[in-house]
Amino acid sequence: MARKTGSHSKITGPLVRQAAIRLFARHGYAAVSMRQIAAEVGVQAGALYLYTPDKQTLLYDLMRVHLEDLLETWEARPKPDDPMAQLQNFCRFHIAYHLERPEQVFIAYMELRNLDEENFREIERLRRRYESELETILARGQDAGVFHVPDNRLATMAIIAMLTGVNTWYQEGGRLTREDVAQIYWDMVRRSVSAGQ
Repeated sequence: MARKTGSHSKITGPLVRQAAIRLFARHGYAAVSMRQIAAEVGVQAGALYLYTPDKQTLLYDLMRVHLEDLLETWEARPKPDDPMAQLQNFCRFHIAYHLERPEQVFIAYMELRNLDEENFREIERLRRRYESELETILARGQDAGVFHVPDNRLATMAIIAMLTGVNTWYQEGGRLTREDVAQIYWDMVRRSVSAGQ
């Protein structure tokens, strides 16, 4: 016997997440309804609530999964001992990881304002964990006399903003390859923190 549209056997986490990511990135969280997400998946709206209690929780889960994966992927990478090599490793990783996930990155940065207070605090905690990785690298470089950074926290935020900004303009197949972009950005970051420059 054929299953009816809306059968919860067709509702899986990945399908709902993929639909929500596409729609939130295209139209913005506030403009997207649960009914639209359901239509994108191909089920009745009520079936979504078998997967998530509400749209706010869905947004929070998308951001949480994105940041947890970012941290897990970064933490699994081999880490060189030299602070300059550590910084290069971070810069290249950040650009490569984010260019592979433009929609998730857009949501993680642009939809923070739509999180409720408790969810916002948890997402900020995860973001801060990732930022502290770069902050620690900069501190090590300063201690080694390799970097000169007047304010570690400010430099951390500036570097991350610059690296993440690649997502706003980079086009696959354009004048620069991903490797070109990573090299140019790394050169700019290196010069901005190097002692004696």
